[in-house]
Amino acid sequence: MPATGRVFLEEARHHLSADYLPKIERCLERLTDEQVWWRAGEHSNSIGNLLLHLEGNLRQWVVCGAGGRADLRERDREFAERRRLPREELVADLRAAVAEADAVLARLDASALLETRRVQGLDVTLLAAVFHAVEHFSMHTGQIVLLTKMLAGGDLAFYDFSSGVPRSNWGAAEN
Repeated sequence: MPATGRVFLEEARHHLSADYLPKIERCLERLTDEQVWWRAGEHSNSIGNLLLHLEGNLRQWVVCGAGGRADLRERDREFAERRRLPREELVADLRAAVAEADAVLARLDASALLETRRVQGLDVTLLAAVFHAVEHFSMHTGQIVLLTKMLAGGDLAFYDFSSGVPRSNWGAAEN
């Protein structure tokens, strides 16, 4: 389990930091603050709300749940926010949450993945908490990508396919 657990934690860190976050950053580069806060209807979420939600969820499940920090999350506020917070502020806060989660995952002992913690009122293994956080981040990244394509139009050019093998278009370490 320790080798498998280490690989699982490395993959989780990679997906959050080197795959999903850069896609969100690419989206926000193409949007105005007004577009970030656009919503299809009163009961729909804006990209701004989704960014606040991703930050809160990642901190709750990884930084607090796996890392042991006190959980001060107010989940309903993430969806209730209607002020147009600047996208630079939103992405900076999300980057900070991803960095905090990455630090927790980097020091998490793989042999502890089957330990149980209480997160969001549920008793879950650390493996389940990390898996939930990564899956959740992925799902909302997809929503942000879709909304960005609707609002900004055009290809987001996440990947270069010129060599026949997809290569991400961000960061030298990825190419």
